[in-house]
Amino acid sequence: MAKKRSGGGLTGTQQAAKFVGVSVLSGAVLAGIALPAFGALGLAAKGTVEGFDEIPANLKTPPLSQRTTILDSKGGQIATVYSRDRTVVPLADISPYMQKAIVAIEDSRFYEHGAIDLKGVLRALNKNATSGGVAQGASTLTQQYVKNVFVEEAGDDPDKVAEATQQTLGRKVKELKYAIQVEEELGKKKILENYLNITFFGQQAYGVEAAAKRYFSKPAKDLKLEEAAMLAGIVQSPSRYDPVNDAQEAKKRRDTVLQRMADMKDVSQAEADRAKAAPIKLKVAKPKNGCITAVSGAGFFCDYVREVFLSDPVFGKTKEERAKLWNQGGLTVRTTLDPQAQQSTQASIKDHVYQSDKVATAVTLVQPGTGKIMAMGQSRPYGFGNHETQINFSVNKQMGGSNYGFPVGSTFKPFLAAAAIEGGKPPTQQYPSPYEMEYPATVQTCGAKPWVNVRNESLENENESEHGPYPLRTAMEKSVNTYFVQMLGEIGMCPVAQMTDKLHVVQGNGAKLPMVPSALTLGSTGISPLNMASAYAAFANRGTYCTPVAIESIKKADGTALPVPKSSCSQAMSQTTADSINTLLRGVTDSGTGALAGLSDRDNAGKTGTTDQRKNAWFVGYTPNMSGAVWVGSPTQGVEMENITIGGVYKEKVYGGEVPGPIWKDAMTGALSGQPAPSFVRVDIPDPQPKDPPAGDAGPNPNPNPKGKGGKKHRPGDNKPGGGITVPPNPGITIPPGVIGGATDGAIGGNWP
Repeated sequence: MAKKRSGGGLTGTQQAAKFVGVSVLSGAVLAGIALPAFGALGLAAKGTVEGFDEIPANLKTPPLSQRTTILDSKGGQIATVYSRDRTVVPLADISPYMQKAIVAIEDSRFYEHGAIDLKGVLRALNKNATSGGVAQGASTLTQQYVKNVFVEEAGDDPDKVAEATQQTLGRKVKELKYAIQVEEELGKKKILENYLNITFFGQQAYGVEAAAKRYFSKPAKDLKLEEAAMLAGIVQSPSRYDPVNDAQEAKKRRDTVLQRMADMKDVSQAEADRAKAAPIKLKVAKPKNGCITAVSGAGFFCDYVREVFLSDPVFGKTKEERAKLWNQGGLTVRTTLDPQAQQSTQASIKDHVYQSDKVATAVTLVQPGTGKIMAMGQSRPYGFGNHETQINFSVNKQMGGSNYGFPVGSTFKPFLAAAAIEGGKPPTQQYPSPYEMEYPATVQTCGAKPWVNVRNESLENENESEHGPYPLRTAMEKSVNTYFVQMLGEIGMCPVAQMTDKLHVVQGNGAKLPMVPSALTLGSTGISPLNMASAYAAFANRGTYCTPVAIESIKKADGTALPVPKSSCSQAMSQTTADSINTLLRGVTDSGTGALAGLSDRDNAGKTGTTDQRKNAWFVGYTPNMSGAVWVGSPTQGVEMENITIGGVYKEKVYGGEVPGPIWKDAMTGALSGQPAPSFVRVDIPDPQPKDPPAGDAGPNPNPNPKGKGGKKHRPGDNKPGGGITVPPNPGITIPPGVIGGATDGAIGGNWP
C-alpha cells in the first residue's frame, strides 16, 4: 500500500503522484514521459490504481560500486581494481558550479517540483505533439536517479541491465513510485549528491569525482565553471559528447549548458560568455584499473590477493557472493607484501633474467612463523604483450598459476631427510651411494601393495666421481641421487608422504604427490614456488608449518572491518628434526652445490635442484626469518638449459646453484637489509667413521646390475650434456605434453644438484 500520513490521508505529493501513476497506467501521459512512440511499439496501455499500489514501497538501494585499493604492509598503494571506476564523495566536496550545471541542464525545476514535474510533463506533451516526434522528455532528476539505481543493481549482467532500462509501462510506473519515496526520505540535497555519485560520465568514469579526475586530473571540488558545464553536458549522451573523441561536439554541448545556467541566473551572462570563449582543455588521466597497473612488479601478487578473496569462504558462502562483494568494491585491502622485499626481489629478477629470454624465473619470499607472503615476482610481467603473461608461475593452478607447477629436482631431498630423521634415522646415516643403480625392486607405500620396479628403472649421479659410501651431510651437500634413493628404499614412501602432507606440499594442480620413488625422492613432480617456500619456512621455524597468507586487513567503504583468513600453524616435525635439517642445509650454502647463493652476514641454509634435461633449475633457501624459492625454466617445459644465454650471460649448463642461487642471494640480501640476523639452533652432526663395504659390495662403485665399463650404459638421452636419470615413459606420473608447467616427454623424474 502507498504510504500515508498519520492522519490517514495521502500527502499532496502522493496524491499528485498517484494521479500520474493512474494516468500512466491508462496511457494518458505515457507518450510524454517515456514512450512517445508507444503506439508504434504496439504497447497496450492498461492498469489500475490497485496495480500502482501493489508495487513494493521501499526502493532497495544497493551500495555503489567503487574502487578497491590494494595496499602493501606499510600502507603504500599497490594497485586499484574496480568493476566501475567510482569514488563516492559528499556534496560539500563537489564544486557548486557542478551542482548548478547538472540541475540547469537536466532538471531546471528540481528545487520547485516533487518527485514528478507535472508542469514538465505537460510541457513535454505539448512539445512532442507539436513536433510530431520525440523532442522532449519529462524525467526529473529524482526519476533519473531511481533509474540509475536499477542499472547499478543490475551490475554487469547484460540481461538485468536490459531489464532495468527497457521501455515498458511496468518499469516506468515503478520508477515513478520509487521517486515519490526517494523525495520524501532523502530530500533534494541528498538526491543531488546521490545522483552526481551514481551517474555515468563516459570514459569508464562513474560519478563526478572519477569524471573530474579522468578528464581534468583534479577532484570534483576544484572544477571550474567551463569544466563543470562540460561534464554536465556529457550525461545526456556520454558517447556523443565525449570530449576525448569529439571535442567540437563536446564544446557545443558545453556552451548549451553554460547558456542554460545563465538563463537560470546561476551565473551571469558575462560569466557564461567568458566560459564559452575558453577552449576545451583536457588533462586526461588514463584509467588505472587492475593488477596490470601494480607497482614494483607486484601484479601477480595483486592477482593472487583477488583469487584468495574469491575462493575463501570467509568472504562469503558462495563464489557468487564473494564475487559480488569484490565487484562492489570500495574496499581497502592491506596485504602482507613488504615493499622492501618486493623491490629487492624484482631488482634481482631484472638483473639476472631478461623479459625476452627463452626461459623465465619466478621468486616468492615468505616469513617463517607467520606465513606472510613478503614478495612475489617473475621475469615476464603481468600483461598481454610479447613476453608478458597473466599466469602466475609462483602459485598453484586454482590460484591463477601454471597447470602443474614445475618439477623441483633435488630441492625435494630435505623432505625425505626430514621424514627419515623424524622416524629415527640418525643425521649421520650412511649409505653406499653408488654412481649408478637401479631403483629398489620394491618400495613400501602407505597401502598394502608396495611399489614394484617392473620396468627396471634406474638412476645415476651427476658425475662418475660421485660414489660412496656417503654420510647424510656429504650426500646433502653434493646432492647425491643414489644416496637418497637408498634412504627411501629403507624407510619406505609412507613416511615421506606423511611429512609432505604435514608441510602441505602438493602438486601444482592441487593433487597429492604420487606414490612413486622418483616423485618422493628426486622431485619429478611439479610444485609451485610458493608451496616450496612455505614448506621450507617450516625448517626455519623449527618444525612449525604456517599456511601462507596474503591479506592482513580489509575495510569496507564505511570503515567497518571484514574478517580475513588467518594463517594456521601446526607442528610438522620435532624441533630436533628441523634443527638437524637446518644444520645439514647450512653445508649446502657454505661449501656445497649452493655455495654461490650463500649469505655472508647471517645464518642461511638451502638446497639446489636441477631437473632432467635441465628444463628446470631451483634454489630454495632460508634464514630464521625469511624463506624464499626461486625457479628458472621454460613455462612450457620446452627449453633445455644448455648452451643458453640468460640475462645476457652465456651458460654452457645451468645448475640450481648457478642461476637461481644468485637470484635468491640478491633478493634475500635486499629484503633482509636492516633486519635482525638470528641464528639457527645448531645440532652436532659428527662425520661418521668409515665403514667396511657391505658383503657383495663391488668396492667404491657398487652396482648390483653393472652395465658395461664403468657401470654406465649408454641410453637415449645419456649422450646429452649432463646425463641424468632415465625413467621409462609413463612411470605413473606422466604430465601431458605442451601444457604450462608440464613435462614434454615421457622421461621425467631425473635431477641434478
